[in-house]
Amino acid sequence: MFHNPRGDRLCDPGGVPRDLRIAATVTGWIGTVLLLDAVRAWDGVELPRQLLLGLATWTVLILLLRAEPPLVRSQTLVVVALATMVEYTFSPLLQAYVYRIGTVPLFVPPGHGLVYLAALALGRSAALRSAPRAAVLATVLVGGGWGGYGLFLADRRDALGAFWFGCLLGFLVWGRNRLLYVGAFVVVSYLELVGTGLGTWAWARHDPVLGVVTQGNPPSGAAGGYGWFDLYALLLAPAVIRAAGAVRSRARDLVPGRLRGRRPDRRPDRPGSRRPSRLEGAQDRLVQLAVGGDGAAAERAVDPVE
Repeated sequence: MFHNPRGDRLCDPGGVPRDLRIAATVTGWIGTVLLLDAVRAWDGVELPRQLLLGLATWTVLILLLRAEPPLVRSQTLVVVALATMVEYTFSPLLQAYVYRIGTVPLFVPPGHGLVYLAALALGRSAALRSAPRAAVLATVLVGGGWGGYGLFLADRRDALGAFWFGCLLGFLVWGRNRLLYVGAFVVVSYLELVGTGLGTWAWARHDPVLGVVTQGNPPSGAAGGYGWFDLYALLLAPAVIRAAGAVRSRARDLVPGRLRGRRPDRRPDRPGSRRPSRLEGAQDRLVQLAVGGDGAAAERAVDPVE
């Protein structure tokens, strides 16, 4: 379903498959943006910096999506929409985690789209598809070890991470594209470790609703929580494509043909036919003007003119 026929065969001059280049581009961009965000800014520079980082991240996302099929574009936009709602609910409102600037940075919504695209690219890459069982097993072992450490051994206990790792196991067992979740584990874990390490955001010690569920910084199984975005992207993207097609069809029906760029029909004359003269054209227009009047007016309009 997610195989891109161009993805694994298109290589750059160095021979690197396109999907791996997408993943490398995204992880490199994530690290760059987080580093630039962590640099101490002078007074009055924070807002321009956030605007530039947000605009640049949107630009990178759009450029990468240009080579993707409509289904992947729709999936990515679904992730961006859902993740943005979750971000503003759980960060500024509930404060399950808090960003350094006090609200959601402008580069975060498009960043979620990049994370999904990188996870998808890894999942459909030849490197993972050549050994899917090994990739899934490695994810379970690494994620399980991290989750177990956070739940039982870490100084700051992490029950949320263990719960999310359980979600990840469910996606790996019953998901329609297990390698997508393997890719998500790699990219999201990298994102969370770099983001919290640089201080771009920090997780609260306990959940904001009950106040009893411990949270690591970051939670070990964050990729399992992110997997819900991936799941809804797979489920909702076809409906988004159908809705967009229906809107375009409706718009074509409402817009006149001339406004849609159609040119008048100028078919070549048949052999033996001749073009009407200007005089005959004027007579035709007189007939059109006479429509609705009495019959005599119409007859006068079509009388031969010498």
